[in-house]
Amino acid sequence: MTDDRILTAYHEAGHAVMALLMGRSIQKVSIISSQNRLGACTLKKGRVKQVQDKLEAEILILIAGMAAEWRKSGRYNVQGATQDLRIVEKLAMARSGNLRQATKLVHKMLDKTQHLLANKATWAAVKVIANELIEHESISGRAAKHHLTLAQNQSS
Repeated sequence: MTDDRILTAYHEAGHAVMALLMGRSIQKVSIISSQNRLGACTLKKGRVKQVQDKLEAEILILIAGMAAEWRKSGRYNVQGATQDLRIVEKLAMARSGNLRQATKLVHKMLDKTQHLLANKATWAAVKVIANELIEHESISGRAAKHHLTLAQNQSS
C-alpha cells in the first residue's frame, strides 16, 4: 500500500465526512484514479438539511480533503489539492472582493475545518471511511453516511 494511496483515501474521506456534516448527500466516494484526479467524492444535487451559509459550507467541504491529509501525515499536500484550492480561491474572492480579505477568509475556513475534523467522532468516521476506501477503492454515499452516524452514536 503506497503512502499516496493512503493519503488519497484520507483526502476523499475528509471531503465525504465534511459534506455530510454540511447537509450534503453523497453519491459515491472513490480512490480510483481517472484523468487528472487520484480520487473523487461525488455529491448529490441539493441538500438534506439547510445550512446558514452555503458558500462557507462549500469552502469547508473543499478544504476538508487537504485538512484530513494533514491530520494523517502532518503536512499539507497543496499540490494534491490544487483543483480544490482553485475553487476555494474563487469562492473566497466572490465573498470578499479583494485578495487580502479572501486570504483571511481561507485561513479562517481552514481553522474551522481543522476544528471540525478534530472532533473525536468526526475523525473516527474519516478513519473508517479511509480504511474502507483502501480496502475496496470505492464506497457508496449510504455507506459513508452509515460510518459517520455510527461514529457519532458511539461517542455520545
